Amino acid sequence: MDALNTLGAAPSTLADLALNLLLAGTLGILIGLHYRYLGASLANRVQIAKVLVFLALTTAFVIAVVKSSLALSLGLVGALSIVRFRTPIKEPEELAYLFMAIAVGLGMGADYRLHTVAATAMILAVMTPVQLFSKRDLGRNLYLSIGIDADEDLSGGAAVGPIEAILGRHCAKVDLRRMDREADRLELTFFVDVTDASQLQHLTAALEATFPRVRVTFVDQSRMPGL
Repeated sequence: MDALNTLGAAPSTLADLALNLLLAGTLGILIGLHYRYLGASLANRVQIAKVLVFLALTTAFVIAVVKSSLALSLGLVGALSIVRFRTPIKEPEELAYLFMAIAVGLGMGADYRLHTVAATAMILAVMTPVQLFSKRDLGRNLYLSIGIDADEDLSGGAAVGPIEAILGRHCAKVDLRRMDREADRLELTFFVDVTDASQLQHLTAALEATFPRVRVTFVDQSRMPGL
């Protein structure tokens, strides 16, 4: 009988559940590695790659539990109705990988092992050349902190536009993460992508030429503790 034909199907045996979780975890690791090394998102791909594995495993376990009982499935709907996710998804690519991990968990939890493995392999095979030949993150993701001591007009936000224009000429990607304004000082934090060290030198020189009293700090996020 098809595993998804009814909610009254027999529950999975312990051996079946262990096999499904093993396969879901393996596919989750593959999806995470694909996202980590081929993804173009500015977000921290290392941490998200780890989450993809847990997401695939958890989804597989939940489906394995509720597929045999209508009461359990209705209870799951009620339990999930109180969950609130407050972490924003900033990149469409990140959402696509999350859905893929969920799909793996759904397939494995429903005992569609061969279908899930084949579909995952095909999707990753198609995505790989697309990611390789598209314009993606080929450089280094850095946190750039810029501090300016200026008069009231400049600290009021008039410097943000010129700074973003300078960053746009020297960085492949620019994302403003934080702005702190005081009476005579403006602090900006950007997440930027550069391909080589010479870009940092040109960027710093351009900022100093426009704002003589600027303070510039670069932090390589991939080398920060815990990332």
